[in-house]
Amino acid sequence: MKTIKTPILPIRNTLAKVEGNHELDLEAICLFIAFGFFFDTDTYWKDEVALSPGKKYQLDAQNNVISSEKWFEWHYSPRDISFETTLGEFTNLFETIVKEQTSDKKVILPLSGGLDSRTQAVALRNHPNLTSYSYDFEGGYPETKIAKNIADACHFPFTSFTVKRGYLWDCIEDLAEINQCFSEFTHPRQMAFFDSFKTMGDIFSLGHMGDLMFDSFGLPQLSFEKEVDVLVKMLVKKGGLELASSLWTTWGLDGTFEKYMVSRITESLKAFKIENTNAKLRAFKTHYSVARWSSNNLSVFDAIHPVTLPYYDTRMFEFMCSVPEKYLANRQLQIAYIKQHAPDLARITWQGNRPFNLNTYHLNKSPYNLPYKITNKLKRAFNELIGNPYISRNWELQFVGKENDKHLKTWLFDSKLKDLVPKETIKEFYDNFKERDAVTYSHPVSMLLTLALFQEKFNI
Repeated sequence: MKTIKTPILPIRNTLAKVEGNHELDLEAICLFIAFGFFFDTDTYWKDEVALSPGKKYQLDAQNNVISSEKWFEWHYSPRDISFETTLGEFTNLFETIVKEQTSDKKVILPLSGGLDSRTQAVALRNHPNLTSYSYDFEGGYPETKIAKNIADACHFPFTSFTVKRGYLWDCIEDLAEINQCFSEFTHPRQMAFFDSFKTMGDIFSLGHMGDLMFDSFGLPQLSFEKEVDVLVKMLVKKGGLELASSLWTTWGLDGTFEKYMVSRITESLKAFKIENTNAKLRAFKTHYSVARWSSNNLSVFDAIHPVTLPYYDTRMFEFMCSVPEKYLANRQLQIAYIKQHAPDLARITWQGNRPFNLNTYHLNKSPYNLPYKITNKLKRAFNELIGNPYISRNWELQFVGKENDKHLKTWLFDSKLKDLVPKETIKEFYDNFKERDAVTYSHPVSMLLTLALFQEKFNI
């Protein structure tokens, strides 16, 4: 017998066995299609589970779950504390965790135009052995310019990468082995330059979860039923409900998919004994969405070097649960931390509010942002005219264009996918993507591609 204590937010899935037949869990796969990640402890199989975060498990020698109990309970216990005191506590805690995780290591720091990596750059700017990098989409916004400005201000060595169109097809089978087909393949852009990381350092320092932890949904206090409605809208991807419902009917499952989905969300939300709507939804999303989607995508980094994540530390979760919601809203703590400790970084463009920075982002509204919006729109229109469409979405790099389409069709129509999904359904959603609405149907196509790889590599 062995004991496993799962973190509040795991870096990777830990799988175990439960009673049941070794057959596909079609209900779980339908939820996977709708959400883009497996929900709760679901996997592809009825006799296999992913261990839930924040629990202690007893497993036997054959890896079967014998018992489990919670060691962490999500809560919202705001203290009567000033913003200045909260900021001081955040500063001390964040810098302590970053130092513990990175001391005596050669650190690789991904930089972006946002706040999470910039916050880490402040904590790491005096680290003696660190290199940084960023990437642009081919034909997309030049995010590396902002990242390089941050790196230069911190005197970090910096490497710029370009995520090329169609990179996925050279590495898709490797990626399937890495993430075990527990999430789709369009988001882990790191695969485009996987080998380059091997000689860059010893560990990654990643800022995942900062944007969820230190922001608010900005919702009023809602009834439980309205909270469920919000979660349905939050979790279901465009086109995901349509494909999941189609397969639910095709596979002859009881009732309707939508009723099943709402019941699963409803029962899961009941477990969170938190009154405040925003705090409850943050806890729910962390426990389910981040643990099974964001964390699963960390497997790409983890396949190269160990990963460290300051926001995944238990102390950070306990701190967050004690901070008044009004201080978490609108990224206040991260912005104040950067402005106080690295005002030069605060003056660099904030990509989400470009062309404004952390001192001027409140001006990102009409009429102040009109000149930038008009200029940017004209540039995009001109590039469209000369045959260089603007790329802003992951799937555009992998699915758009003649060469991409050839690879996509091979996986969808010439693989074992047809043993699980009828050819008519595959063709319907592929045609909808090509001829009807690429934005809406990119997700269903991506999930069909994921199932195709699963069928080829794991459903033998």
